[in-house]
Amino acid sequence: MATQTLTDDMTDEEFERHALAVLSRELGLAGYARYLRLCRSGKGDYPADRHTWQAGITLEDIWRDLEAQGLTQKP
Repeated sequence: MATQTLTDDMTDEEFERHALAVLSRELGLAGYARYLRLCRSGKGDYPADRHTWQAGITLEDIWRDLEAQGLTQKP
């Protein structure tokens, strides 16, 4: 029989807050800061990558995607 854990019903945001609190408690301030530096600094060249994956995207494309997701209100 499967058991349900505390984290099963958490949203992603709640889970991240919980995980960071556990890391902070278990690693101490220096270890927590080191973890954040290592895991959140990312790799690569974000500005160059962004220009690559956004090449050719227009404001009209963005607006159309927002409308398709129901995230805009028509006047």
